[in-house]
Amino acid sequence: MLRGAITAIVTPFKDNGLVDFTALDSLIEYQIAGGVTGIVVIGSTGEALSLDDEEKLLVVKHAINTVNKRAKIIVGIGFPCTNSACKFVELVNGVSDIDYLLVSTPAYVKPTQEGMYLHLATIAKLSKMPIILYNVPARTSSNIKDTTILRLAHDFSNIVGLKDATGEISRCCYMVKHKPLGFMLFTGDDSTAMAFMLCGGDGVISVVSNIIPKLFSKLCNYALNSKNNEAIKVNNQIFELCDLMFIESNPIPIKWALFEKGVISAPVLRLPLITLSQEYQDKIKPLLNLIIREENNVN
Repeated sequence: MLRGAITAIVTPFKDNGLVDFTALDSLIEYQIAGGVTGIVVIGSTGEALSLDDEEKLLVVKHAINTVNKRAKIIVGIGFPCTNSACKFVELVNGVSDIDYLLVSTPAYVKPTQEGMYLHLATIAKLSKMPIILYNVPARTSSNIKDTTILRLAHDFSNIVGLKDATGEISRCCYMVKHKPLGFMLFTGDDSTAMAFMLCGGDGVISVVSNIIPKLFSKLCNYALNSKNNEAIKVNNQIFELCDLMFIESNPIPIKWALFEKGVISAPVLRLPLITLSQEYQDKIKPLLNLIIREENNVN
């Protein structure tokens, strides 16, 4: 069963816009050294929508080789069209050592609950890997309801979890009570990750753990083992940074932070995303330097 700190990693690019596989290796090693239990590749933080299918497969295969079974590999699947999603799932079905697919609800098209159910059901029937559902209405404009999630979880044995990025702790409480045995619950909201786990969630699929994997792993270990006071202490250390890492659209701030620390070689994004504004760089840098020192002191 997957638990704890899982990082949705960025896709590093060179100055010419091509994928920087050397920097990708550096980032993955940084995450593993930080103690994360899983790595999400080509998710929204990984700028999947700016990658073509060939590039996505190259990133996935490279990450699998670098991780070498030291953490779980989760591959993002996010398409507005069911047919396109299924074509890509067929491609990753042929790739060994993928542990889970992270399948988001369709963006832009605003399907009904029945449409979302059928989209995710179609993918579940096709996938050779277990599936974690991904609800992120701030990006997709579609909020999958608890009843639809539970219906999918009961109808398909390979739908094994949910990443919910709404930050609604009441949803976690409801799902803890009503979910099938073994169904995993992850938050995609860094700021409420501690509360989510203390309410019964299994972990966080995090953006901010890109830059502070040790502190996020420590937070998760404390929260999941009911060490509330210790969890609160770590959460107090990271809370302000969690807020600042979304001061512009993800992954703009986290890519800049990784570059500033020297984990990746450039803060390059693909248009229409651009590098973090100078005013925000100046605002974030003092806190980032402070928390990186705290990260480096974690045993």
